[in-house]
Amino acid sequence: MLRSPARRGAAVLLSAAVLTTLSACGAAPDQPAGSAAADGKNKVQPGAAASVADFAGPAGLVAAAEKEGALNVIALPPDWANYGAIVKAFQAKYPKIKVSSENPDASSSDEIAAVKSRKGQKRAPDVLDLGIAFARSGAAENLFAPYKVTAWDKIPDSQKDADGRWYNDYGGYVSIGCDAARIPNCPTSFADLAKPEYKGKVALNGNPTKSGSAFGGVYAAALANKGSFADIQPGIDFFGQLKKSGNFIPVESTPATVEKGETPISIDWDYLNAGYAEQFKGKGVDWKVAVPTDGVYAQFYSQAINKEAPNPAAARLWMEFLYSAEGQNLWLAGHARPVLLPAMTQDGTVDKAAVTKLPQVTGTPSFPASTELDKAKATLAEKWDKALS
Repeated sequence: MLRSPARRGAAVLLSAAVLTTLSACGAAPDQPAGSAAADGKNKVQPGAAASVADFAGPAGLVAAAEKEGALNVIALPPDWANYGAIVKAFQAKYPKIKVSSENPDASSSDEIAAVKSRKGQKRAPDVLDLGIAFARSGAAENLFAPYKVTAWDKIPDSQKDADGRWYNDYGGYVSIGCDAARIPNCPTSFADLAKPEYKGKVALNGNPTKSGSAFGGVYAAALANKGSFADIQPGIDFFGQLKKSGNFIPVESTPATVEKGETPISIDWDYLNAGYAEQFKGKGVDWKVAVPTDGVYAQFYSQAINKEAPNPAAARLWMEFLYSAEGQNLWLAGHARPVLLPAMTQDGTVDKAAVTKLPQVTGTPSFPASTELDKAKATLAEKWDKALS
């Protein structure tokens, strides 16, 4: 996902409710309805299953997934939104299913490329965690299998594809992380980042033409500099000016660069910066996190199932796990705001202690339309490299 170095394509903004709550061969092609399911019941084949009912219930889904015995995930770094713990929890719950995690630092574009290039192969990814721009484009290319998880009705309509080809999972705010052990006065706004005292200190988590977090950083900078969701150019200009002044450095921030002091100021999702604060506590890094007051911007990422997943039942079981209270709370424990946070807060299944550890936010972001996101993505692709040359 270039999740750590340069995480993926653009995602969609958090819903108002969530913000207020702060909230090789062997692919299984679709089969016609009525063919025998893995558990022998008169249901559809796993690759055509549209809900758990097509497996005659949860037990049938588990049986079908265990029969496959494998799950291929891609672009899930362990230190991104608590994915390390999530994979371990799934593996512990379903020990008969071996999880193969490939290329954890891949981008959304890499994920889509893997779906296309490995069609019909056993090593093709079963499931995807994508920036919303890639989720939309992948759905338009008919790459994803429609599947509605048990918690489908609890996911806001604005956070899912009506046919179940993708749905949002977790999100966060663009934030400024700063090592107070190396920076006497940590910045709390984009305006601060232009100060001479931060020369050679400011980094992004990736290239915004490929990374969702970096994309969000540029969008937030645009909002902070009289831009809008329809006009990301001021954000591009802002980073161009930071590069010219020497403040912005061409080093993609990662946990390693943070620990070594190579990127003492990193613009990244708040859940990643909050994770660094815990990860490096006691290691000479005093990592502070601030959501910039002049550019409040938040996004979700999205989940999708490869239409020709080699392990289609396991893919669907993975989705059910992620959208269970257990899976959602594991994202929350990683300081990310899960899409079901409002519903879980209401029904009492939310991890209240984890909620109290979320980075504090003032102000409410506005919401770009999909056309605005597409335009911003195209503008970045055309102008980003020129602005920084």
